[in-house]
Amino acid sequence: MTVTKEITRLEKSSVKLNVTVGKEDVRSEYDALLSEYTKSIQLPGFRKGKVPRDVLVRKFGDALKGEALGKIIEKTLGEVFEEENFPRGDRPLPYSTPSVEEEPKLDLEKDLQFSVVYDVLPEVKVGKWEGLEVEVPDVSVSDEDMARELEVIRDRNSIVLDKDEDAVAAPGDVVTVDYGEIGGSGEILPGSDRKDFSFTLGSGLNAYKFDDEITGMKKGETKEFTKAYPEDSEYFAGRTINFRLTLTALKEKKLPDLDDDLAQDVDEKYETLDDLKNSIRERLEKELDNRLRNIKINKLLEKIMESTPVEIPESMTRMELDSRWRNLARRFNTDSDGLYKMMGNSNEQAESIIESWKPDAMRALHSRLIVETLIEELKLEAPDDEVENEIERQALESGAEEEEVRKYYEEEMAREYLKEDIKEKKFFDLLLEKNIIKKGEKVNYMEMVSKHDHDHNHDHDHDHEDDQDDIE
Repeated sequence: MTVTKEITRLEKSSVKLNVTVGKEDVRSEYDALLSEYTKSIQLPGFRKGKVPRDVLVRKFGDALKGEALGKIIEKTLGEVFEEENFPRGDRPLPYSTPSVEEEPKLDLEKDLQFSVVYDVLPEVKVGKWEGLEVEVPDVSVSDEDMARELEVIRDRNSIVLDKDEDAVAAPGDVVTVDYGEIGGSGEILPGSDRKDFSFTLGSGLNAYKFDDEITGMKKGETKEFTKAYPEDSEYFAGRTINFRLTLTALKEKKLPDLDDDLAQDVDEKYETLDDLKNSIRERLEKELDNRLRNIKINKLLEKIMESTPVEIPESMTRMELDSRWRNLARRFNTDSDGLYKMMGNSNEQAESIIESWKPDAMRALHSRLIVETLIEELKLEAPDDEVENEIERQALESGAEEEEVRKYYEEEMAREYLKEDIKEKKFFDLLLEKNIIKKGEKVNYMEMVSKHDHDHNHDHDHDHEDDQDDIE
């Protein structure tokens, strides 16, 4: 095709591509479509493949032109974007479909002119990224942290026994409930009901946070109650929900003594309680190192972001928010539609939650684009020997068979993700090496962990130490 094109830059990393297709090519494509129909269409009074062209044009002229127009635009854009000399930065993002501005009319005697708008990869000119200075908390593993972990292990190794028939639910008990949201007609709303949901009362490990309402109930008891959620509630901000809940099982925990027998029950590799304690401290210190590394990296990236403005395309932000919505649905053991139903089919509620994520999503994308740009500029690579070493490391740390891990990474995309992780780790090592990290105020381990988890509870955590989770 004879095509001329012109790119105009718009806001938020979008562009307008103006295209002109020569009238000879327009006529050729139209004639090809017409010929195709004359061979296949069947009309009353004519044998199949014998309908005259002028009859087709007279009967279906506008529809034929419309179809030809769509085919010409689609074919032209395909050829333009596949041209070797078409700049990479002017190609549409995979999730940004070019939209036609003011759909043109097909005139077989004239060149066809049309424009499409679409999002492109943002231009990133990284500011200063070396010689920066950031401050991180001064944290160490304390005796209190050790004691807390030992209590968790006692709880995990506790014996769970049925409580007496007349006993009431109390904090620390393991409860099993059936529940659902009650609609205006008194029936359970479809998609909101759940059977045999178990959790430790008082832990708050349920999305609806109805621990207090269950406290004091007896096994077999059914209760209806109304719960009003504050505006800062994570999932049900400002909603008032009516529940029907049945306590189907009630158990209490008997904690084991903190002694050598407990250590041996945890794992046969421990002979004494001190062996277990040493292992816990080693694990906590490793986790602390990883968390502090993430904090350092995030603080440095925040500094770089200040001097590196990036226009995030709307389609990229939308894709990130869609991903977070799906992740939230998975946490509730449902899909996107199921999550929407759980929110009372409220567009306003869903949109409010998604809108509240937007600033964080845009910061995450901003950070990610900077990292990807610097990896490319620094020409960091992940050769095969480093990939093999990483597979061996993951197998060793996860306790999985090396061949099992290797098989997981035989899938092409999984291997590519692993390579990207290796390159990213190289860059973060370089980032930490080239900048100044100062110790800030002393904080305790739990305070640091809870703040870090709150501030970085989405995908922009730069922690690639546990990528083998998907393999286990």
